[in-house]
Amino acid sequence: MTPHDGEALAPGTRAVSLGRPAREPGAPVNVPVTFTSTYAADGAVDYARDGNPTWEALEEVLGSLEGGDALVFASGMGAIAATMSLVPVGGVVVAPTHVYNGTTGQLADREVAGALTQRRVAPEDVAAIVDACEGADVLHLESPSNPMMEVTDVAGVVRGLVERYGEDRPVVVCDNTFATPLAQQPLTWGADVVVHSATKYLAGHSDALFGALVVSGERPDLLERLHTHRTLYGAIPGPMETFLVLRGVRTLHLRLERAEANARELVARLEEHPVVQRVRYPGFGGMVSIEVAGGVERAEAICAATRLWVHSTSLGGVESQIERRRRHALEVETVPETLLRLSVGVEDVEDLWADLARALDASPR
Repeated sequence: MTPHDGEALAPGTRAVSLGRPAREPGAPVNVPVTFTSTYAADGAVDYARDGNPTWEALEEVLGSLEGGDALVFASGMGAIAATMSLVPVGGVVVAPTHVYNGTTGQLADREVAGALTQRRVAPEDVAAIVDACEGADVLHLESPSNPMMEVTDVAGVVRGLVERYGEDRPVVVCDNTFATPLAQQPLTWGADVVVHSATKYLAGHSDALFGALVVSGERPDLLERLHTHRTLYGAIPGPMETFLVLRGVRTLHLRLERAEANARELVARLEEHPVVQRVRYPGFGGMVSIEVAGGVERAEAICAATRLWVHSTSLGGVESQIERRRRHALEVETVPETLLRLSVGVEDVEDLWADLARALDASPR
């Protein structure tokens, strides 16, 4: 099946049905894992750094879900680094105040090296974002923001950029890791490139490091540049990791539905808990951040006291995870010291609440 065949299908159906072998008698239902570094001469691919049949299957699915052309990478950081290659030496990148701290780290590292200049701006202020893009080369958005859960009006930003700068607007990159293509498709709002840390929701089982980019069909020039970057700099995924992510995508719609239902119920209860000072939830998805009373010691104690929630630094898996984000050196200082990021999984919501409430109540006051 091709992306064209799946255009009329619902996203969940496409996640299950695309990227499959041709239906021939005796054919496997799943795409096999192709383990090779070498190809016979004169074929479509000369060397494994340039392509792999298992990659192609996953790229077909992701491209259809986001509405563009997908490229897979060894990690989310590898995918982000590829988008940074679109910035000319000495160029300007505009980014929200709050983004994934790995993105913050890459921007800072490149700025120190003199490779670029960064401008940071409030993620919910459309006018300020557009103003900051004067002379910029790339605008890197992330919505909802990590870990503050701020939502950017991506469509409004792109409209403002087109009205203000026309063809001279910057390349718009949007990290869609938290929302997933089931909640939003930034390319349909005019973004040029979508980023995924596929390690998270797309893979969904905390067993594979993986990244992906999806490029608007209106920007074949960017697709070629990003493909060249991947090939030359070698940020390519292994075929087994690709297979695991493809298998994870098959159940993305089911996992996300359950995680979101759990998150909504937990948000309602957390808003009533006396230890919780603020709940940050964008209104969709499975990611929630809370700010708790009692300082850093209490925040850390809550994370340490959970038994079902995993105290770990990741998200988007079937298991629920909790972490105080400011424990990481790269997290910006405007993230509150007592903010806990919750990645709500697919467990029974009553079990999740019992464990979290127990940790909130048992932490030192």
